[in-house]
Amino acid sequence: MASLIANGASGPEVRLQATLSDRVAWTALGVVALLLLAFLAAPLLAILAQSVQSSEGRFVGLNNFVSYAKSPALLQSLWNSFWVSALVTVVAVPSAFAFAYALTRSCMPAKPLFRGISLIPLLAPTLLPAISLIYWFGNQGVLKQVLVALGIAEIYGAPGIVLAEIFAVFPHALMILVTALTAADARLYEAADAMGTSALRKFMTITLPGAKYGLISASLVVFTLVMTDFGVPKVIGGNFNVLATDVFKLVIGQQDFQRGAVVALLLLAPAVLTFAVDHLVQRKQMAMLSARAVPLRPRRAPVFDALMTGYCAVVALLVLAVLGMTVFASFASFWPYNLAPSLQHYRMALFDAEFGEGFANSMTMAGGTALFGTALVFMGAYLLEKTPGPAPLRAGVRLLAMLPMAVPGLVLGLGYIFFFNEPANPLNGLYHTMALLTLCTIIHFYTTGHLTAVTALKAMDAEFESVSASLKVPFWTTLRRVTLPICTPALVDIARYFFVNAMTTVSAVVFLYSPETKVASIAILNLDEAGETGAAAACAVMIVAASAVATSLFWLLSRLVERRTQAWKRGT
Repeated sequence: MASLIANGASGPEVRLQATLSDRVAWTALGVVALLLLAFLAAPLLAILAQSVQSSEGRFVGLNNFVSYAKSPALLQSLWNSFWVSALVTVVAVPSAFAFAYALTRSCMPAKPLFRGISLIPLLAPTLLPAISLIYWFGNQGVLKQVLVALGIAEIYGAPGIVLAEIFAVFPHALMILVTALTAADARLYEAADAMGTSALRKFMTITLPGAKYGLISASLVVFTLVMTDFGVPKVIGGNFNVLATDVFKLVIGQQDFQRGAVVALLLLAPAVLTFAVDHLVQRKQMAMLSARAVPLRPRRAPVFDALMTGYCAVVALLVLAVLGMTVFASFASFWPYNLAPSLQHYRMALFDAEFGEGFANSMTMAGGTALFGTALVFMGAYLLEKTPGPAPLRAGVRLLAMLPMAVPGLVLGLGYIFFFNEPANPLNGLYHTMALLTLCTIIHFYTTGHLTAVTALKAMDAEFESVSASLKVPFWTTLRRVTLPICTPALVDIARYFFVNAMTTVSAVVFLYSPETKVASIAILNLDEAGETGAAAACAVMIVAASAVATSLFWLLSRLVERRTQAWKRGT
């Protein structure tokens, strides 16, 4: 802070400097607002406009919605999406809760290993579990007869979608529930033990009520993710139609943009409802840990620990089985007749199918998303939290920053078609460019990065800015010398989140790519449609490997950053 004092000024120069600082802050916040309006609000409004227009561009009110309601096939897709999402939620959330309970409330061994394995699906596109299930239970699958013995005719359709989605959403629910179960006060359990309360009663009266908000949030997140996912039903859905695949067929196959917009709004509705319910739940949530709380440390219980270890081992084996089958199939020469290891699928993916170019595009998009997305997110959060500004502008930016959480990637991508493909739009030149794919991905995952940045900034005392303002030091000096060094670990986490999600996303970019900007996840879809499932498996494995390497590098960077910028935490 002494260096800040040294940069202080006095007299008329001080007033000029303070005014300049405020103007720069307001201008920068205005730029953030314009970017969010252009790349988030405007595409969503374009969807709304398409839904109330005819193919000739005339206003028709709700006619498109009425036409949709009269279509039995499309209504069947709506029902299919709803009950599949509900079933996956009913299975995945309790499974993740049991796993989270084992991690936080038992003394089982190898907790870091089990947790690491459970998070593997985050590194893979949702296409991977669908491809793996085809090799396990498809028409030429290893366990096809097991499926028949269970009375299930085939894996294609609802059974495959449900199983693949459980794999894909499990880690999302797990992370929320681990956080919910970690916040526990040991004094409540000690009081219950003193009164001779049974383990079941403690679970029902202390554990579940304490974690109910986490359970609600996890259920809402899982339901929305399944409802809006495109990759899994596209690969393994067969003739079982859902809303996500309907949007693709209407827009790409039939060029029916109006009814495509109607279905997009239907996809947007549950996501917005989920966001609203989650917001209300968070407002009612009370703090589980007070200043006098005692951290809960699990006690050894051999039988319970053994049961939890067994359960986690089963879940970990299932996760590894899904990933392992994809890896095995990617090396098999000719499934299922010649299983000798070969690199032919990788050669085909990299050269014959032009996956190599798509993989390079994915790396470029992921790198741009991590770099520019982190800069935009952190600057927006900093301007909101640490600088003054007009109240209406600040409220608008806060609303826009939270809106992407309620917008599925498929809906956002469709909005980009309607908005940026308009010849009269001055931004039309961005259409089919890598820049637009990168911007779409940044906006799609904006909210999580924003919340992470806000959390890091709120942990800093407001006195830094107060002292700087009193000394008439411009905010950018405080940002460069104080805020950025302290928040660097959070910046690395945000960049890692952006990078991995950009590598694995499908729905946000499926409408926007051109032959020159095709990304790796889209190449997998194209290979699967062409019947080259082995090459598609090889591509999925390469994406997982790239995401794992990137995650490791970001972890090393985080350790280096903490060593260089967080020395103040270790004391003298």
